[in-house]
Amino acid sequence: MLRSRALAGRRFETWEEVAEAVAQATERWNAHRQPVTGGQRRRHRPHRQPGIALLPKAA
Repeated sequence: MLRSRALAGRRFETWEEVAEAVAQATERWNAHRQPVTGGQRRRHRPHRQPGIALLPKAA
């Protein structure tokens, strides 16, 4: 993640510049957090009612 967000396509002259780029990328990443689910986005799950399963309705 850091490689793609902070280091990809950039050239740095000093280690301080690398550290600053990583710090900025980390701040942006933390400001826009999303769950990490093994490379896939999390699917929406329908809201479940708490308690025991509902009984089938009689016709």
